[in-house]
Amino acid sequence: MATSPAIIDSDFKYLDKKGNLLRTRTELTVAQMLTFLDEEYQYDHKITLKDGKQVTIDFKTNKGLMEVIDSEEDIEKYKKIKEDLHGEKVMAIGNAKYVGQIKELEDLVFYDKSPETGSIFLEDASFAFDYAHILPLVEKCSILHGHTSTVMVELVGQMKNNLLVDFGEAKRIIKEAINVFDHKFFINRKYVISENDSQYQIKFEGPKGMFDLQVPKNTTYLLEGEATVENLSTEIMKLLAPKMPSNVEAVGVYIYEGYNKGSHIISNISKS
Repeated sequence: MATSPAIIDSDFKYLDKKGNLLRTRTELTVAQMLTFLDEEYQYDHKITLKDGKQVTIDFKTNKGLMEVIDSEEDIEKYKKIKEDLHGEKVMAIGNAKYVGQIKELEDLVFYDKSPETGSIFLEDASFAFDYAHILPLVEKCSILHGHTSTVMVELVGQMKNNLLVDFGEAKRIIKEAINVFDHKFFINRKYVISENDSQYQIKFEGPKGMFDLQVPKNTTYLLEGEATVENLSTEIMKLLAPKMPSNVEAVGVYIYEGYNKGSHIISNISKS
């Protein structure tokens, strides 16, 4: 089975070291900065204003409050907090598009969106593979059977010169990964009870009875987990991730298993 140094998150989400689910990439950057500086913080800290209304501010630290400005509502909330909390340091971090509305504020840090985040998707008739699998935990699928699946791939990252990845190069990388899957038998590694130089012996008790198979190694793909279409999506990402340019930050894989059904997994990637 192919191996990869890629690390893939369970979901394409902005999670800080505390496990908070953040709303934007900017919030994640702030959280990472505070962690790097060993500055303790609380996310989505609740504040009670003078009128008794409760609002949340993005970050509360020992040295003050920080709000990420992403909308008109954030601007109004920020101004209200500044007005009500005279004794508290409050800093805003906002996109340059808001400069005209809050330029009088002295404690505002602006960021721009250069380079821009972009995404592309690739779907091609050649992105297809035939395979066999067994799902011992699902009665209907607990016998040896096969599928022809098609694949669509989405790439997300920082654009360079208004380009994320050349389509021709991306297609070549995707095609190479799918070829690894083509005409393979997929099975959970835990069902292998023995092996020799050329074969695996696979044995399990399923809803349809006892299965005891000998299969060639060169046509078998062992998985860490069941051979579901969701798991196959993740395996394709593991093959794609280390071959992607450094500006690609996330990969999404859609696998269609037959007509009008399938799996979509999208994950952040990092390379080690």
